[in-house]
Amino acid sequence: MKVAVVGATGLVGSKMLQVLAERNFPVTELIPVASEKSVGKEVTFKGKTYKVVTADTAISMQPNVALFSAGGSTSLEWAPKFAAAGITVVDNSSAWRMDPTKKLVVPEINGKTLTAEDKIIANPNCSTIQMVLVLNPLHELYKINRVVVSTYQSVTGTGVKAVNQLMNERKGVSGDMAYAYPIDLNVIPQIDVFLENGYTKEEMKMVNETKKIMGDDRIRVTATTVRIPVIGGHSESVNIEFEKDFDINEVRKALEKTPGVIVVDEPSKQQYPMPKDAHDKDEVFVGRIRRDETQPNTLNMWIVADNLRKGAATNAVQIAEYLHAQKMI
Repeated sequence: MKVAVVGATGLVGSKMLQVLAERNFPVTELIPVASEKSVGKEVTFKGKTYKVVTADTAISMQPNVALFSAGGSTSLEWAPKFAAAGITVVDNSSAWRMDPTKKLVVPEINGKTLTAEDKIIANPNCSTIQMVLVLNPLHELYKINRVVVSTYQSVTGTGVKAVNQLMNERKGVSGDMAYAYPIDLNVIPQIDVFLENGYTKEEMKMVNETKKIMGDDRIRVTATTVRIPVIGGHSESVNIEFEKDFDINEVRKALEKTPGVIVVDEPSKQQYPMPKDAHDKDEVFVGRIRRDETQPNTLNMWIVADNLRKGAATNAVQIAEYLHAQKMI
């Protein structure tokens, strides 16, 4: 199977290569794609080196599937060209997520909606993926009315420049700034640009994508997304109001049985999910599970995942795995 990775030299693209290798996706030929300035550079995959090529060249090489992680403008320009050549695209940018003609997929939740005709498939936002994986089994049991989420997001979600900014500040070295403010010893309550309603684009992604993935427009979501000086992954404080009352032990059992979710919740032993423990893992970790005592049918929890893996690269590879297993690519 020929696999193209568009944006192969970036943070998420590099992680895609790592995940493809670790999960033994049946790659017979890798086609790394990047911008003109990276063409000719070499990428190593499973002990072999491959030269970076342009998107045009990649299309002419006819890969079975193309994993995109090169930003929204690149996806808008090139995904339709790959699709027109019969190549299935799994796109990690926000370009196609809310397009009503495109599926927005977390395989454990709605992978079964995919067909061979879906040539451009959207990978959701990192903070949305980890939240809906936990919400979905509870929605099936108790029906969610409303979700209030505050995020604590890793600088890796911004990219290499942000990681370098954090490390430079930690060393007292001046350098390029990914953010308008220092991030070390600081918290920035803005991710992406502000919209007219006072929310950021990242916050509205969580609102809209949750409804689309879970197939229920009645779920009300309100979000505050925050950047913190952490590298391992994203964390979320989530408050969930259900239609029906719940049993806390039943909640735990439902989450323990959910593929891709690990419950870490032993307050007496000070055990709860932390980004340093989620780093480089594919699972979503959940803990601090407790009843909200201020109103009925409401639950609090804490959700953590590596945003570059399940939040991006792993979810994209899992979509490709599903397509391959169903003989759609």
